[in-house]
Amino acid sequence: MALTIYNTLAREKQLFTPIDPKNVRMYVCGPTVYDYAHIGNARPVIVFDVLFRLLRHIYGEEHVTYVRNITDVEDKIIARAVERKVSIRDLTEGTAKIYQEDALALGCLAPTLEPRVTETMPEIVAMIERLVANNHAYVAEGHVLFHVPSDPDYGKLSRRSLDEMIAGARVEVAPYKKNPQDFILWKPSDENQPGWNSPWGWGRPGWHIECSAMGEKHLGEAFDIHGGGIDLQFPHHENEIAQSEGAHHGKPLANYWMHNGFLQVEGEKMSKSLGNFITIRELLAEKKFGGQQWHGKVLKLAMLSTHYRQPIDWTVDRLVQARSMLLDWSRVLHGAPQSDDLHNELLGALRDDLNTPGALAVLHGLWKGSHLSINDLRSLKRALNFLGVYEDEKQVDFAVGYEVLDVSKIENLIAERNAARKAKNFAEADRIRDELSTMKIAIEDGPSGTTWKVVS
Repeated sequence: MALTIYNTLAREKQLFTPIDPKNVRMYVCGPTVYDYAHIGNARPVIVFDVLFRLLRHIYGEEHVTYVRNITDVEDKIIARAVERKVSIRDLTEGTAKIYQEDALALGCLAPTLEPRVTETMPEIVAMIERLVANNHAYVAEGHVLFHVPSDPDYGKLSRRSLDEMIAGARVEVAPYKKNPQDFILWKPSDENQPGWNSPWGWGRPGWHIECSAMGEKHLGEAFDIHGGGIDLQFPHHENEIAQSEGAHHGKPLANYWMHNGFLQVEGEKMSKSLGNFITIRELLAEKKFGGQQWHGKVLKLAMLSTHYRQPIDWTVDRLVQARSMLLDWSRVLHGAPQSDDLHNELLGALRDDLNTPGALAVLHGLWKGSHLSINDLRSLKRALNFLGVYEDEKQVDFAVGYEVLDVSKIENLIAERNAARKAKNFAEADRIRDELSTMKIAIEDGPSGTTWKVVS
């Protein structure tokens, strides 16, 4: 079955064909670690985790490389370190650790590689040197800038004209720029700012060049998928394309560009001024949203209930519904066996541009069918584990206040009842039915055997 992806660059769904099926490569823009990640930042973490899982399933775990960077050099980091009176290293190390813990709590796998800008400085300098040599960049007053008019295709990702880009972007006005849209590749650092030696003096990189260099270092000049939030489409991803293609004589940076939609909170844009700015850590550890703490698996399931390309409204009701589903499922699935194979309809939904609402509909179909069979349970558990929203050993605390069912006991009682019926011991068969009923289990006898379901 084919995998299709909506390619932002082409504005259409396309059949995914990797450059090398034995080395499928994906790069996703990670955090700038000056503060805790907010719930909007969680969306690409969750979306591309599911894609990572799907690619590993299709091509094999050893044949997929997922790079998600950490930006640990940036003006916001410098300002925050000064504000908190801490070293830049202490700030970035502590914030990166919280980010990684939050991603794990959300049920997301660690990426294959998680490079940092500070570990990539030789590659950044080398790429800038190539851009200068290729007449795509110039040196001015200790700065190195990318000259946007040198790239006739600039704007092809966001599909904006140069005039639209100038009007819609916060362009830094500087006398040394040849063009208002030219952006910084390298800038000088003073004695109080982090810096590295370069052909242009002591300084540090601009934001956009960092991802181009990290992508090239770990995935090659061209790779399969580049992902991130829709807010990064312009100017960040647009500038990445210009830099990488300029350094590689026009070779495409990535064949498929994927962007997740915006997130708002209770119908409003999330902002500190509105008081609805929520970090992942606050949702996990504080009773700030809806007066409750939320399990990471609940947050992930709630996020997957909307297609990744659509905007999502983050509401308490959405989380309550996700928690209710997980509680119902965990009550039955704890200790149950798991299928070796993924449900075909679930795979079909995910292969269709990562249609997670469609995948969840398949799970609801298994759950709300006429009766649950042991095969339904096995398939449901395999699917939930695959999506990263269920783990047996970590689910007991999640199901506080709910009786966890012993599936083995249910199956054994049904087998004993069938044996009693075969022996015409109907009194014993009725007793077992009543025992199951007290466990809120309804059974039904049919031509293919006895099935059961949970009743309220």
